[in-house]
Amino acid sequence: MENRGQKRMEVVEELPADKRACNSQDFRPSSSGSSVQAQVNGASSSSGQENVDADMDTSSSASPSSRSDEDGEADEDGEQDKDSDYGSCDSDDTDPRHRVLQDYQRGRSSGDQGKLKSLLSSLRDETDPSLQLTGLTELCEVLSFCTEESLSSSMADMLSPMLVKLAKHESNADIMLLAIRAITYLCDVYPPSVAFLVRHETIPALCQRLLTIEYLDVAEQCLQALEKISRDQPVACLNAGAIMAVLSFIDFFSTSIQRVAISTVVNICRKLPSEAPSRFMDAVPILCNLLQYEDRQLVENVAICLTKIADQVTQSPEMLDQLCTHGLINQSTHLLNLNSRTTLSQPVYNGVIGLLRKLSSGSALAFRTLYELNIGYRLKEIMSTYDISHSVSSTHPINACSNQVHEVLKLVIELLPASPVDGNQLVLEKESFLANQPDLLQQFGTDILPVMIQVLNSGANVYVSYGCLSAIHKLTCLSKSGDLVGLLKNANISSVLAGILSRKDHHVVVVALQVTEVLLEKYRDEFLNSFIKEGVFFAIEALSNSDRGQQHPVSAELSQKPVTKEIVKCLCQSFETSLSSSSTTCKIENDSVYILATRIKESFFGPEVFDSEKGLTDVLQNLKNLSVALRDLMTVPIDARVLHDEKFFSIWNQIVERLNGRESVSTFEFTESGVVKSLANYLSNGLYQRKLSKGDPECDSLPFVGKRLEVFTRLLWSDGEATSSVLIQKLQNSLSSLENFPIVLSQILKQRNSFAAVPNGRCTSYTCLKVRFMKAEGETCLRDYSQDFVTVDPLCYLDAVDQYMWPKVNLEPIDSVEAKDQAIECQSSQLQSTSISCQGESSSHMEIDSGPPDAPQLQESQEEDQQQLPVLSNGSGQHNASSEKEDGLPRLLFRLEGLELDRSLTVYQAILLHKLKSESETTNGSKLIGPHNITYERAAQLGASCENLFPPGSMEDDEYRPFLSYLFAHRLALRLKGSSPPAYDILFLLKSLEGMNRFLFHLISLERINAFGEGRLQNLDDLKVLVRPVPHTEFVSSKLTEKLEQQLRDSFAVSTCGLPAWFNDLMGSCPFLFSFEVKSKYFRLAAFGSLQVSHHQQHLGSANAHGEGRPVTGSLPRKKFLACREKILESAANMMELYGNQKVVIEVEYSEEVGTGLGPTLEFYTLVSRAFQNPDLCMWRSNCSSFVGKSSEDSGVFASPSGLFPRPWSGTSTASSDVLQKFVLLGTVVAKALQDGRVLDLPFSRSFYKLILGQELSSFDIHFVDPELCKTLVELQALARRRNVFPEAQGDSPPAKCDLSFRGTKIEDLCLEFVLPGYTDYDLAPHSDNDMVNLDNLQEYIKAIVNATIYNGIQRQVEAFRSGFNKVFPIEHLQIFNEEELDTMLCGERDLFNMNEVLDHIKFDHGYTSSSPPVENLLEILHEFDKKQQRAFLQFVTGSPRLPHGGLASLNPKLTIVRKHGSDSSETDLPSVMTCANYLKLPPYSSKEKMKEKLLYAITEGQGSFHLS
Repeated sequence: MENRGQKRMEVVEELPADKRACNSQDFRPSSSGSSVQAQVNGASSSSGQENVDADMDTSSSASPSSRSDEDGEADEDGEQDKDSDYGSCDSDDTDPRHRVLQDYQRGRSSGDQGKLKSLLSSLRDETDPSLQLTGLTELCEVLSFCTEESLSSSMADMLSPMLVKLAKHESNADIMLLAIRAITYLCDVYPPSVAFLVRHETIPALCQRLLTIEYLDVAEQCLQALEKISRDQPVACLNAGAIMAVLSFIDFFSTSIQRVAISTVVNICRKLPSEAPSRFMDAVPILCNLLQYEDRQLVENVAICLTKIADQVTQSPEMLDQLCTHGLINQSTHLLNLNSRTTLSQPVYNGVIGLLRKLSSGSALAFRTLYELNIGYRLKEIMSTYDISHSVSSTHPINACSNQVHEVLKLVIELLPASPVDGNQLVLEKESFLANQPDLLQQFGTDILPVMIQVLNSGANVYVSYGCLSAIHKLTCLSKSGDLVGLLKNANISSVLAGILSRKDHHVVVVALQVTEVLLEKYRDEFLNSFIKEGVFFAIEALSNSDRGQQHPVSAELSQKPVTKEIVKCLCQSFETSLSSSSTTCKIENDSVYILATRIKESFFGPEVFDSEKGLTDVLQNLKNLSVALRDLMTVPIDARVLHDEKFFSIWNQIVERLNGRESVSTFEFTESGVVKSLANYLSNGLYQRKLSKGDPECDSLPFVGKRLEVFTRLLWSDGEATSSVLIQKLQNSLSSLENFPIVLSQILKQRNSFAAVPNGRCTSYTCLKVRFMKAEGETCLRDYSQDFVTVDPLCYLDAVDQYMWPKVNLEPIDSVEAKDQAIECQSSQLQSTSISCQGESSSHMEIDSGPPDAPQLQESQEEDQQQLPVLSNGSGQHNASSEKEDGLPRLLFRLEGLELDRSLTVYQAILLHKLKSESETTNGSKLIGPHNITYERAAQLGASCENLFPPGSMEDDEYRPFLSYLFAHRLALRLKGSSPPAYDILFLLKSLEGMNRFLFHLISLERINAFGEGRLQNLDDLKVLVRPVPHTEFVSSKLTEKLEQQLRDSFAVSTCGLPAWFNDLMGSCPFLFSFEVKSKYFRLAAFGSLQVSHHQQHLGSANAHGEGRPVTGSLPRKKFLACREKILESAANMMELYGNQKVVIEVEYSEEVGTGLGPTLEFYTLVSRAFQNPDLCMWRSNCSSFVGKSSEDSGVFASPSGLFPRPWSGTSTASSDVLQKFVLLGTVVAKALQDGRVLDLPFSRSFYKLILGQELSSFDIHFVDPELCKTLVELQALARRRNVFPEAQGDSPPAKCDLSFRGTKIEDLCLEFVLPGYTDYDLAPHSDNDMVNLDNLQEYIKAIVNATIYNGIQRQVEAFRSGFNKVFPIEHLQIFNEEELDTMLCGERDLFNMNEVLDHIKFDHGYTSSSPPVENLLEILHEFDKKQQRAFLQFVTGSPRLPHGGLASLNPKLTIVRKHGSDSSETDLPSVMTCANYLKLPPYSSKEKMKEKLLYAITEGQGSFHLS
């Protein structure tokens, strides 16, 4: 690994144990367990070996080869590693060596037989112990090198009794040691020998040696021998008392030997018998004590043992009580502590939770102990910190025994006993305990209830929702007092229940109804009104009015038809622990929902509520009236602006007054009133519900729409952010309550070899759909295709099926053979882009074939969406097979059950969308396979597809064009309106608010300019915008984010792009609804394919436990590149030319330096970033202050407070060609850095990010480029507007409101020329006769400056950047991010250190702990550093001056600080680093001042080279 920070020669120190290269001679080539051979050579070596083992335990789990691949450590063998790590393995070089070894082994095998026989005879000579000792030594040597072919059963049978006899040779410890070692080697090299050894009483002999423990090395060897025997003969070991033998003196051994002992117990516990439990129960006290140890591997194996023991005694309450008496409950709950020193792996952690559940299920003592230990607080911690999105297993969501949330819910439900059935004494005892200890139940409910409701609100899947509701139901049933009422009200249980009652799965609905019934029975007065206000009553009324027994036929069918070869429990049994729960039949009848809803309605809601008018609350009635008034406002002529403004002001003020009133507005009242629909309809003038195309008469009203939205923006932000935040929160709550976007778990669509006849007849590695294509009734222009079912590739698009079917059903024959051949060839080329190759696929994830880098991207949908995001794969994104037809239009129309299938989707997605409209929330994948009857008919020949509403150059005089372009260019998919109309209205309003928030400066400035022009503002200073936008996080929907997280974890959907349509629709039109993290996953999936994102997700999963979050690209091949520091941009150009368009990870090394790997690569991108900021390149504009160009330089780097923005160049400039080439290179470098997960140091301005994202700029975006220039332009624009409003103001004595002077000076007296401020060589009007600015040409002058600054002057540079970017991957994939998120993607975190969290994310090792004085000094120094010094420190340690997204917590590997052992005087040594491992080697300086001096010297003078330290 590279090292730097040395300006003088230093003694090369030995690498730490966890960074040292592995020596192949340290390990035997046989199976595991023999690597500890060196430890048994003597008792004296055990302590030293333990230290090494402890060190090795902290290292990465990756193999040495993978470690060297990642880090590229530069050591003495660096040149050799370079070839082995990056070169291909050449079988011709290795095969001869293998052949020589095989020949050698064959030659020895024949001789080994004779040697073993002779050694056997020498061992039988009992007269000479020295001869026996020599024979045993030779036997161990032979066994350690021979192979299984060298031994036979007869030889093993002869050796076994002799070795057992010698193992009992108590008079000679060396003979015992060597005999037991020979037994270990014999088990290792010839596993069948274990049976002979057991027959000859080997196990009792070894146990006897362990129980006497006269010699430590003999005991250690016994443990290793027993570990190997226990693998094949666990029952024999148990019967011989091996468990107690290996555990009795376990504290005497080193950690590594303790692991061997516990491994033996694990092997035995895997086959525990049901009888004679005393043989393993005696070990429970020792095992419980071992849970307190700190070694993770040891504790995990002990936990596994105890879990296995508990499984065996589950049916015996006495035995379970005995387990609890030894402190098992206490120790297990301690392991669940999130701050425990011992961090368990996820499966073992889940197993410990399951252990507690089993104990509490069968033991009243365990039940009482858990309550007394306040287990509710522990479980609350787990549920609060654990990502709910992990609650979906990738393949089997129902079988969730390895699922943490599922296990916690099962434990919670177990701790809340149900009413006893058949006089169950244990349940009665538990209920009696809770009745006598109401405070414990109250505390448990206080801890658990809020987090359960939080989970329900977060978009958890149906299984977790069912578990949470079951726990809430049990808790409300058990609670005898009204203590929980306050908790339920604070958590707004009424709103939660109202949302759940609208869901489709009848299991969840039934439990929600049961909770409602219990609450109304116990606390009717407290909840009746809130149930009406939040819509619970209306939901119950809807359920009771539905057809009896017809609510959920799909779910009933699912439960009655278990999938073959797999036992799938019904949802109502997924949280039960009894043996009867293995039944797969559903316990809930079809009409359970109807019966329960009717009973609640008749019992608790009186006749006065049945009257719809009386059932409405005052708030709801008032909001309904305001909604009607707003709807009536649509009848007023659209051009009557003043009348509109007055009436809208009045209505909106009443709505705001109601929202902020003393009586709160519930989510149900807000949505049921129709205010959302009326407001969306008014603001858009009804356009949001229509499918617009250029030239439609409705488009003429767009300027009025812009004006309405400007007025609404002013009203919303009139009191700051308060009103807008309230409205956003109401809309978010409404969306969470109303949306029913399904999560599709494809657990049944397993990967198996299949053949898809349609559309192209190729084999696939996944299940195909069974479809029968039938001609529609009344269709006379097409022929019948077939009456048989055919297999269809589920991932092909309907356009591809159209091309396949058209020649077979078309009655009009193709004229010529040539035309037919061309059609077939076109069809073949198109279909290849929609299929997944099944060749060479051996991994669990399928990667869709990627097309060439310049392949065309997803064409515009011909049905609805003009700007839908490309489907998630480069290769499969080219789905519009009909685009190459002459007319470019579909020829066939496909329908399923009478409904048209969406052509913009794959067959899988189209059928899925159709099924989900009427089925349960979690769709059974088996029903998607088929069979399906799809009808086809001739498609109507429509006109050409709609054009962009806002093509470049249109609406030139419209001030609202950038805003309306953003709002309508990425319109919501109309299919969302069909599936969920209320959610569609909310989504449009949220999108409008987010657009207003994004364009807030634009809209408010425009309103101020208009006010000044109309004379309502007198002072130019009043044009200043003081309002602040709402934080972007307020627009994020936590529920939808969680749903997408769950969906992305579905391996089939991710690997095959078989995602629900709403996934793409919302991500394409409303990306602001999702968190940055989930958008990042989506981006990697869309841009780089499913294989890479699966590795990225696995890495993020481990990052949660270990604090590592930098993207992993291990699935891609690596390429090394030799760079030259002196010619860094030339090196970057060469690199991008070689590898820019390839999916490879580039790692950099520098000429005449030894370093390579992550650190030098990050520094390379940092150096390239700085080189691009060189002012001599003339790429970036300088700051303009009062129209004067200024630039500042810092070490040759261009600095701009507003960020980098392209310098304007006129079209006639000769220097611009070199600049354009630099922008092409810059675009390629940025894209490659994103692809490889590298951090750049390029402070782009917000406006440049908007250009990267393909957004249109306005004159107000100059504020984010040059604030002073923008301020002046706004003031001049206000004067120009006033001049147009009051033409008479040009007289000698105009009225005050008509003053046209610029801060007391006439425009003519400013002596402004038609040149671009700050760039005198840029002529704004080369052909103008009048070069001076006056009132007549002021508007023309402003337009010319804006055009030069953000349009024509930079258009070529931006196009060059985008063309360079597209060489790597399509830049359109970035459009789901906003400017701030894109900056984080490219450049990492702006805030470098959060000193409050530094200790949590730094690792201390090899001589240092967090309390070491040098470490404390270092942290104080880092806190004292200014930002420049912190950047220098980060670059010194990691290679980059910026941290990745997430800060230090996301640094991978973690920042590690170790003690540096150098010369005798550490005061003269300098700190050094290994940047690939983020490894700082810090000498133990005597004082803080000395450390700061040396550290500053190292980080300033030690940059720029990588050498050994």
